[in-house]
Amino acid sequence: MMLRLVPPLIALLLAGPILAGLSMALLPAFGYLPALGGETLSLAPWRALFAQPGLWRSVGVSFASGLLTTALSLAVVLLFLASAAGGRFDRWMRRLVSPLLSLPHAAAAFGLAFLIAPSGLLLRLVSPGLSGWERPPDLLIVQDPWGLALIAGLVLKEVPFLLLMSLAALPQLDPQRRLAVARSLGYRPTLAWFKGVAPALYPLIRLPVYAVIAYASSVVDVALILGPTLPPVLSVSILQWFNDPDLSRRFLASAGAILQLGVTAAALLAWWCLERLGAWLMRGWIARGGRRRGEVPLRLAGRGLILLTTVTAFLGLAGLALNSLAAFWRFPEAWPRGLTLQHWLRVLPQLAEPLASTAIIALGATLLALVLVLAALENEQRHGRRPSRALWLLYLPLIVPQIAFLFGLVVVMEYLGTRPHHGLVIFGHLLFVLPYVYLSLAEAYRRLDPRWSQLARTLGAPPRELFWRVRLPLLLAPLLTAAAVGLAVSIGQYLPTQLLGAGRITTVTTEAVALASGGNRRVIGVWALVQAGLPLVGFTLAVGLPRLLWSHRRGMRDSL
Repeated sequence: MMLRLVPPLIALLLAGPILAGLSMALLPAFGYLPALGGETLSLAPWRALFAQPGLWRSVGVSFASGLLTTALSLAVVLLFLASAAGGRFDRWMRRLVSPLLSLPHAAAAFGLAFLIAPSGLLLRLVSPGLSGWERPPDLLIVQDPWGLALIAGLVLKEVPFLLLMSLAALPQLDPQRRLAVARSLGYRPTLAWFKGVAPALYPLIRLPVYAVIAYASSVVDVALILGPTLPPVLSVSILQWFNDPDLSRRFLASAGAILQLGVTAAALLAWWCLERLGAWLMRGWIARGGRRRGEVPLRLAGRGLILLTTVTAFLGLAGLALNSLAAFWRFPEAWPRGLTLQHWLRVLPQLAEPLASTAIIALGATLLALVLVLAALENEQRHGRRPSRALWLLYLPLIVPQIAFLFGLVVVMEYLGTRPHHGLVIFGHLLFVLPYVYLSLAEAYRRLDPRWSQLARTLGAPPRELFWRVRLPLLLAPLLTAAAVGLAVSIGQYLPTQLLGAGRITTVTTEAVALASGGNRRVIGVWALVQAGLPLVGFTLAVGLPRLLWSHRRGMRDSL
């Protein structure tokens, strides 16, 4: 009976805070917040918002970054899958891209900044021999006004995410059969994939694509590192207004949060219109035939772009590591004059509190998410039901901009007299960890061979024993992988920690992003590497523990 309550509980847990947060952002946006003297509804916050200098440029960059990031990331993924499906390059790149999924957005952004900055690794490698520069050029590459560096940093992280979602969806399509049919009609492999598989794949990954649009159009931490500053993107401006010592600017921040919701909704609507246009063009392209034209450029683009994004991400990590160990290193020297552990030794004493907070929050949010997800999936198995319709709300925290509802959620907590503490931040992280844990575990749980359960029942095992002694051991590897994904998502959260923790709870991510405005690359390199290494530990354990525990059981070992 208790298990049947879990899907509605998950729906309430996700929808309740988001709706409450949006409501409490909407009211102050129209001047109503009695705690700050707003007793009547008013348009004054909107007049103040529209009077802000550079507002529409901020809106434009936010809107464009959402669409361009998604378009580029999706193009890279689809081109790669089409050009390398089933080949050796495909298997090699999947192994290479997989670790990047655990890389936090902020760490990837710092790595790219260290790579492309005027005094970064790339320009050092070509200076002064090829470029003639003895000093860093006066070029605004990082934090450029058009947000190009911001888009590039987001693409580095969204490509692995969309690739994972696509690989999870492909088995539902039987792509080999579709390719065989297209090849039998004379289509070359890449064109056969685009015309036979891609139209059926996209509907299965539409919601993850929408999640990328929502995230990229309202991101804060990556925008603080790579985004423009005068003016910043809209989400960063909202955070600045919210943190302003003048509490009356909370009304302005509320109006900005509602505007951000509108910008993200407009980006989603624009993408929906592009979907309709793309579908119409695709139908015409398929109908015209064209079994060979464009094969070579598509194949080269698919392999080249995925290789470029992957190599860039790893070079960025190498740049972080090198900067964290570098002694004196003047431009244009390609290599520091010495390596030292001095920067690590200086930062290590400061790591204890952020590391402890990061571990408490990430473990708490992930364990709660695992319990809820396992209960929901076990409810399906015991009662033979399809997934609850209420579980579509899992995508709500991924599609609604964080800045839009978290700000209102802070107002709710202030009304309730709740002080910032770890439990509140864990709850905030749970809103984002739960969807990813569910998406990571659900397919494996449902695909578990039902004959194991039937055999256990014939031996008299009750449902509880069946769960603990049959399903969980068999699903240990997917369970640990889902836990690793949850930990990685929680470790990378910046905005929920910053807002719900009121700046009093520090994690590795908040400390790393706080250093973005500073110029000490050595210290930034240390913090960013620590942030990147924590999720990697979780994924290493997820891969290694099942092999260690089942090393004496050949059948279990072969299934990993």
